[in-house]
Amino acid sequence: MTGPWTLPTQAALGGGAYAIRTDYRDILELLRWLGGQADPALDQAERWYVAMGLFYPEFDAMTQDVWPEATRFLAEFLAAGRREETRPGPALMDWQQDAPLIAAGIGRAAGQDVRTLPYLHWWSFLALFDAIGEGSFATVVAIRDKLRRGRRLENWELDFYRTHRTMVELRPAATAEEQAEKQRLLAMLG
Repeated sequence: MTGPWTLPTQAALGGGAYAIRTDYRDILELLRWLGGQADPALDQAERWYVAMGLFYPEFDAMTQDVWPEATRFLAEFLAAGRREETRPGPALMDWQQDAPLIAAGIGRAAGQDVRTLPYLHWWSFLALFDAIGEGSFATVVAIRDKLRRGRRLENWELDFYRTHRTMVELRPAATAEEQAEKQRLLAMLG
């Protein structure tokens, strides 16, 4: 990995250099696959295999002996080179479900709608994400955290929760059966 002031654009693996996809949109799609939202039928190993193919454009040419190192590099890249401990308990956010709130917060932090940019490195996107501060996204995450911990909501938080329940409650990932039924119905519609 590189230092904190540089943005990696390739991976040095097994003595060779491999291109990587670094735009935040590519990484969010990769996270959708890793999280099981793209195809709930895949197990964790299969999801990582797909993620590797999405992250490394030349993954097909990569020898299997490099895969463990490539997987570690991908995991470190996703964390922007940070060594953070995972928080115990259920997730407080979902990149897909919270996309409108996250986009609004990041846009405010960046001073522009980053979705219109042709390219934004994942690490720069995460830096903007960290700078979101106060707003709807922070409110939603704070309420989720209080609910998760069994803490009492303030009156205004309770009112917000009641009026924005679908925004606050994280939806579970679709099961394989639900996904199959959705595909069946879409096929019927043509």
